[in-house]
Amino acid sequence: MIEKPIISSADAAKLISSGQKVMVGGFMGCGSPPELLKSLAESDTDGLTLICNDCGLYDSVKNIATGVAKNVKKKQFSKVITSHIGLNPEIQRQLLNGETEVELVPQGTLAEQIRSAGCGLGGFLTPTGVGTEVEEGKQVIEVDGKKFLLEYPLKGDIALIHASRADKAGNLQYARSARNFGPLMAMACSTVIVQADEIVEIGEIDPENVITPSIFVNYLVRTENREVKNGI
Repeated sequence: MIEKPIISSADAAKLISSGQKVMVGGFMGCGSPPELLKSLAESDTDGLTLICNDCGLYDSVKNIATGVAKNVKKKQFSKVITSHIGLNPEIQRQLLNGETEVELVPQGTLAEQIRSAGCGLGGFLTPTGVGTEVEEGKQVIEVDGKKFLLEYPLKGDIALIHASRADKAGNLQYARSARNFGPLMAMACSTVIVQADEIVEIGEIDPENVITPSIFVNYLVRTENREVKNGI
């Protein structure tokens, strides 16, 4: 196996260009790569489209910003495709003031859109959203007397994901529920950058325990400080 480049989080941020679609793994920050997001927030990159389960937790009073919250606060995203914005009043404010375009997608639909892109599918049918605002502008297909919405794949340019362990070839393991969107996003993006808490030699991870195979990974970033938080 060919070893993947191990780079710094600062150099990883330089690989992201304004206007790109960026997928970020995580569920309320669990499984998000804090050092990668911190370095991105310290860059001048903006005009990005964010594809993420949520917009993190933002609390200016308690000085808390998890997941992509600090990047949202800095307005690095011109568009956000997500399922949940309830814990981030800043993205709510941006939405209501017309500062950022926000597309709300049912969580299962979002996951399947990403999976479809990674599997090379042309789309899928789902009953979720039929008869609601989600249906607007979409094709409705009836199967056995039941209505379904046709949803299309969602592909990204860059994936930023967090793994608990990686070998130098880029085979990944995740920490329990921190796996969430990571494996799907790794399959659906052209360039995949992984922050790994531990990087081991090739062969140290049993193939049976590999969740994301190395073929989907382009760059590795070693976690330097596990106490790093994506704070305000």
